[in-house]
Amino acid sequence: MALFPKLEGFVANLDLDSLTEERKSVLQPLVDFVQHKAKGAEDVRINFICTHNSRRSHLSQIWAQAMAHHFGLKNVQCYSAGTEATALYPMVAETLRNAGFEVQPLSEGNNPVYYIKYSESAHPLIGFSKTLDHDFNPVSGFAAVMTCDSANEACPFVPGAEKRIPITFEDPKAFDGTPQQAEKYSERSRQIATEMCYVFSLIQ
Repeated sequence: MALFPKLEGFVANLDLDSLTEERKSVLQPLVDFVQHKAKGAEDVRINFICTHNSRRSHLSQIWAQAMAHHFGLKNVQCYSAGTEATALYPMVAETLRNAGFEVQPLSEGNNPVYYIKYSESAHPLIGFSKTLDHDFNPVSGFAAVMTCDSANEACPFVPGAEKRIPITFEDPKAFDGTPQQAEKYSERSRQIATEMCYVFSLIQ
């Protein structure tokens, strides 16, 4: 199913061969969860969780949803949450725009809301920082994917999660305000895109 043309080009240039066997083994539990649900024609719900729901969890949610669409998988709903709410970091929105997503602010303030679209034929995602118990998030039957070590340690138990899967990424926040900021956010986004592409490419 078609993504926006620029986004299609970005995805076409991802190098799945760059993934190590070690990293593939980290991703395998998510592949297994999605495959099991897809085979049973069940809804696939994945909640990507980080401490502040500001960077890695949003990148993971958005790329996973776009990849599910790209590979024609229906009934996949991706979410994101934090152990506390802060704000979707502006550089994340900029990085996604550069990759080919349509990202527009719907509101301003301390925790702005964004409209994030990846295809003309799909509903947009609504991006903002939220906690696990927010009404936007599922309450049962979902995989909780822990995208940062601190959330992984702080949340040994995620209420309602059918499966808990640690897939952690280094935080680009370390480069905020430095000359390397844009490059490092792009690098992390590309890594997450590559890994989500790998996961959904394996679903039969």
